[in-house]
Amino acid sequence: MAELDVSKSGASLLGFSMVGTPEGAIQGGEIVDLGSISDALVEMVAELKTKRKSVSASLWGSAVIVKKISVQAADKNILEQQLSWEAEQYIPFDVNEVNISYQILGSSEAGSDIMDVLLVAARHEYVFKFLELISGAQLECSVLDVPGFALANCFERNYGVIKGQTVALLNVGASVTNFVVIDDGKTVFCRDIPVGGGTYTAEIQRGMGVSVDEAEAMKLSVSTGQAAPDEAQSLIQNAHEGVCEEINSSVDFFLNTNQGGSIVQMYLTGGSVTLPGLAQAISRVTGVPCEPFDPFFRVKPKGKGLSDSYLKEIKNFAAVAVGLGLRQVGDA
Repeated sequence: MAELDVSKSGASLLGFSMVGTPEGAIQGGEIVDLGSISDALVEMVAELKTKRKSVSASLWGSAVIVKKISVQAADKNILEQQLSWEAEQYIPFDVNEVNISYQILGSSEAGSDIMDVLLVAARHEYVFKFLELISGAQLECSVLDVPGFALANCFERNYGVIKGQTVALLNVGASVTNFVVIDDGKTVFCRDIPVGGGTYTAEIQRGMGVSVDEAEAMKLSVSTGQAAPDEAQSLIQNAHEGVCEEINSSVDFFLNTNQGGSIVQMYLTGGSVTLPGLAQAISRVTGVPCEPFDPFFRVKPKGKGLSDSYLKEIKNFAAVAVGLGLRQVGDA
């Protein structure tokens, strides 16, 4: 959870809080225990010592679909009706059971009356679940976003609009890696890849015959440069190949389905990017140079306790939360 002040002159980080996910609260990437997640939110709000109640949150999981489609150019009112019809072809849910939002990317080709649109659909019941867990923490949800768009928002605030180039963002989390492509300053592709830190934990668990907790502890030891068995380190290096192939498949899919230039740079963040050799492996397999994504490059600390050492400690976990905090009601 990140608290920010946002104005025309810039953005400042007032506070940041992070707690472990309550055990058993999320299964298969879906929330199954709203109460314990709400309690975790209450704990973070108390740690921040904030009186603010309005929040931005991000939806994730299989009930959320983000897809680029091409439609006939039309004014806003007609476009919204058209997208409701078009959505039936692209989403695996009853269109009457989803919330639909979109972002216009522009014409597919110069002079064309066909335009590209980034379509976002989320099942009603999933949206209601998020609203319920937020209200259960005595908070009010002002914005519901998706992690990929929050990452892009954080990137633009910190690095600006990169004209004429295509860059990618990778947020390597516990069970999912958010993959976002920004072309000429516009978010044109967003996908969740089902690999992350848990992939490495499972590899260590299988390879060494240890418990999940023991495997996780070994993985964290390797990530932080502490003493760990050589076998655990070898298993992590082996797992890089599978993770990078999944990432490369998404890169290839983007390149094969989107017009435009190749990806010239990847920016990496997420709790798992500290695994030794991961950035180098991604660059080698995809052929794209990688560099760290710093969510505090231009978002500067203003609150108490936000030392340089603390920002360094949290920066790989903060990009989505900062991107959400930068959102204003009414933003595209």
